[in-house]
Amino acid sequence: MTVSTVRRLSMPMELEERPVRWRIGLLALATDHTLEHDVARICGGDEIAVYVTRVAFANPMTAENLRAMGPRLTQAAELILPDEDLDALAYGCTSASVAMGDEAVAAAIQAAKPGAPVTTPSAAACAAFEALGVRRISVLTPYPREVTAPFGDYFAARGLEVSSLCCLGIEDDRDVARVSPASIVEAACEACVPNAEALFLSCTALRAAEVAARLEDKLGRPVVTSNQALIWHAMRLAGCDKRVAGYGKLLL
Repeated sequence: MTVSTVRRLSMPMELEERPVRWRIGLLALATDHTLEHDVARICGGDEIAVYVTRVAFANPMTAENLRAMGPRLTQAAELILPDEDLDALAYGCTSASVAMGDEAVAAAIQAAKPGAPVTTPSAAACAAFEALGVRRISVLTPYPREVTAPFGDYFAARGLEVSSLCCLGIEDDRDVARVSPASIVEAACEACVPNAEALFLSCTALRAAEVAARLEDKLGRPVVTSNQALIWHAMRLAGCDKRVAGYGKLLL
């Protein structure tokens, strides 16, 4: 027997203000293999929802290609829960944030989501070092030299002393995600100089968050990664004080 008549129920319905307590918007690169995985592992649970959109990016990694994402950020942000408020937004590209400037990134995103706090991996790293009481850092990036070089001036302008600045010279960010955790640990140990108070591992495509705690044990100092810092800062901007073990001192 087939029922052809649809009966609308007249029972009263309760509509909650929102299905989760905290709502975070995430703008990830179209080519990024890693960031969403890290977000899912660190933000997992019932109280935080992360709503993701992708931003077109054309390899190779050059300053010109990184800055070309700027005009796309507003449109990408508009796709995240249109006409609804978010507690924070995060842009998932460290090198582009340095190339464009954190303020320019935030302005482009807030054009679509006015009033919502915005963070970038670079701004989040600076906030992380302040929270950790760190002023002198070593920096390791997977990028080519010309993309890495501006990081020295970027951090210096924000009151940090860069004791060493190293890179792996990778031009395709899809290859960054293929760097093994063991290789990341080896490169990080070589890049971190003795007088640095902490190490920064740059790039949201780099699988660095999963080895942050292991590196802290080996180096005896805090390790801040792009994804770990971005997620931490976005949660704090949203008003969430969630603590997560296994991803370094910052999230404890």
